[in-house]
Amino acid sequence: MNETLPQIPEPQTHDRPSWDEYFMAITRAVATRATCSRRSVGAVIVKDKRILATGYNGAPIGMRHCDHTDGGDMRDGHCARSTHAEQNALVQAARYGTPIAGSTIYCTDHPCLTCAKLLINAGIVRVVYESAYPDELAAALLAEAGTQLDRAPAPRPASGRRQSEQSR
Repeated sequence: MNETLPQIPEPQTHDRPSWDEYFMAITRAVATRATCSRRSVGAVIVKDKRILATGYNGAPIGMRHCDHTDGGDMRDGHCARSTHAEQNALVQAARYGTPIAGSTIYCTDHPCLTCAKLLINAGIVRVVYESAYPDELAAALLAEAGTQLDRAPAPRPASGRRQSEQSR
């Protein structure tokens, strides 16, 4: 019997994202759920490569979304109605009884001072952020607490190579 066996396909050798790239991509997706019209921010709390909680910025549960028409919901240049993404991720973990001490939080933006203090008190040990936020005191407090603060790598374009690698 001259039967040809099917060939086993070669394993794919495409570039897989690093764990930081993977969780930052998820964090950007979480940010798309934001209910604040001024800015979309996302946060994902991770431990042992498992997502524990997510959060995005916006109005409290069941309340109308933020409205910045003619300066509405604004106070001192900030949306007064919106809860920050990091705060919402922490609250989600607390609400569902998920322990997060020793975790990493991925954020689309560098945490503000209030969020930094909450992250420290929650036992977050690493913060990975994508966009800078001008709050030097927040960064100083995180450093003083021994919380690792890392800027995320640039997102990869569709080709799978980082933007910084394309010029090489």
